[in-house]
Amino acid sequence: MSTPIILDCDPGIDDALAIAFAHGHPGIDLVGITTVAGNVGLAQTTANALAVCEFIGAAGTPVTAGCAGPLLRPALDARQVHGEGGLGGAMLPPPAAGPAAGHAVDYIIDTAGAARGEITLVATGPLTNIALAVRREPRLAQWVREFVIMGGSAGRGNTTPAAEYNMWADPEAAAVAFGAGWTVVMLGLDVTLRTGAGPAVLERMRELGPLGAELLLPALGQYRSVREPGGPAVHDVCAVAWVAAPKLFGLVPARVQVETVGQLTSGMTVTDFEAPGEARGNALVAMDIDADGFWELTLAAYRRVAQAMPG
Repeated sequence: MSTPIILDCDPGIDDALAIAFAHGHPGIDLVGITTVAGNVGLAQTTANALAVCEFIGAAGTPVTAGCAGPLLRPALDARQVHGEGGLGGAMLPPPAAGPAAGHAVDYIIDTAGAARGEITLVATGPLTNIALAVRREPRLAQWVREFVIMGGSAGRGNTTPAAEYNMWADPEAAAVAFGAGWTVVMLGLDVTLRTGAGPAVLERMRELGPLGAELLLPALGQYRSVREPGGPAVHDVCAVAWVAAPKLFGLVPARVQVETVGQLTSGMTVTDFEAPGEARGNALVAMDIDADGFWELTLAAYRRVAQAMPG
């Protein structure tokens, strides 16, 4: 039986790869995508989500646009990492369809409310849509089955020494999300940096026809992220992979608070693994990953997508 998910994202190279994974894995039902400004502006993240869906054969997946900027701060994108168009070197055809009517915040609330206890909410961008949704409808924290994010770190940052990009881009929203009353499953840099697409992985992607040649390889080829020895890391895929195969990850209970006022630490996810009593337990933080198992799972999902695509 597949797990229905809403994917809140800001495509973005690794978001695009997460969409492809979600579409290709038989244990996931991608019921909807919501977009937020982040890696590039909202109009571009929305167009990218639509273009990826149409390219991979998921054109029926509704894409609903959300927030065009952070709660309180100026928008700061990551074009220097993802390229001007947001998808690195991938040049997909422009989408034929536009986004669904309405706003992402309403879509998240309405969809989760109509299927209480069933929807897993996965967020791979700044948490602006999530924060506004849970503020507007606090019961959302009880309505969703799980809340899973790619973001944060118990150690190093990747945008500043202290902060990972999704937390840094809207720390006030992240603070609201971590304080909403649910248990946040946090797939942060502690594990995502171990998912480098090295030469062996790239070689297997070359066997995936147009999916590999027109999306995966050109996107990763111009992914100007922090370069790890193992190749460009596919951070956002980890959040969706956890839904499909949680045993690939080692999670540790923790109390996570997001720094919003520090001059040098804004966006830092302050992670306390020793918090006593009731202070413990607003998050499960991934600290270990079976990287080989992750890539076997991911490439198998991409293979299913490739086999269903024309050409």
